[in-house]
Amino acid sequence: MDRNWNELLQELRVLQTGVQIIGGFLLTLPFQQRFGTLTELENWLYLALVILATMTTGLMLVPVSLHRRLFQHHVKSRLVSAGNKIVKAVLACVALLIAGCAGLIFSVVRGQEVGALAGLGILVALAALVLLYPLLAWSPRYSRPEREREEKPASGHP
Repeated sequence: MDRNWNELLQELRVLQTGVQIIGGFLLTLPFQQRFGTLTELENWLYLALVILATMTTGLMLVPVSLHRRLFQHHVKSRLVSAGNKIVKAVLACVALLIAGCAGLIFSVVRGQEVGALAGLGILVALAALVLLYPLLAWSPRYSRPEREREEKPASGHP
């Protein structure tokens, strides 16, 4: 359980950096000259993305908060299980955030229709990467432990 918990925390550290960069990008936009040219829809999309970025950042704090609250209560397996669910939710939020930011950028540069198509296309691509790829990679041929694959003779004979 300790190893699982440490792996979850490492995954959150990686996600945190990306969310911080996106959040920083969003926070600098109002100070750009072109920000005043955003349409009403783009303004609402921007504000929704700021809310999503702040809530995603907050969601990433939950496992740490849980760990502090439950420290030395001997519930590591429940903590790991909850952390796993939270990391999955964070992944979904990050995918939405990336797609939304890309959609906003495309909307400003090429128009709202192109922005909507780009955002949706990126969201579909990210969903495929985050959801489908792990399912496809977990096929029976990859399910044997690494050590067992290495010990098998190259000729295929036992």
